[in-house]
Amino acid sequence: MKPAFLQKQTSAGGVIFKKNENSFQIILISVRNGQAWCLPKGIVDKGETTEEAALREVSEETGLTGRIIDKLGDINYWYYIKEDNIKCRKTVHFYLMEYISGDTADHDIEVDEAVWFSLETALKKVSFKGDRTMIEKAIEKLRTLNLSA
Repeated sequence: MKPAFLQKQTSAGGVIFKKNENSFQIILISVRNGQAWCLPKGIVDKGETTEEAALREVSEETGLTGRIIDKLGDINYWYYIKEDNIKCRKTVHFYLMEYISGDTADHDIEVDEAVWFSLETALKKVSFKGDRTMIEKAIEKLRTLNLSA
């Protein structure tokens, strides 16, 4: 068996929120024919900052426009691309974003659906540990910024 090639990949995404009366909602996207719920994120294009990529990817995958409030942190993980025999180390930079405008019906074709959830429901629904950690950080950041309901 041939050894796998190693590759690094950088992505960016966000936790986009809106306030309803006295609670917050955030967007999760459904991918893989509804098998996974996650935060919107994608690859940083050449010449793009992680902030620019995060805003673009959130817009493409959710149909929404937001503005960055603060950086939440990074997650790192490995994945394997079997057909190319590549082992990939991925770093994803996440930002807390305030919803400005848009409609979740306008998400791109990579996404099955984009849905607003309460913070509590999103924590239960999200499929990946790293995304759950970013939602927890977003909740804490909303509290420290005194934006919490």
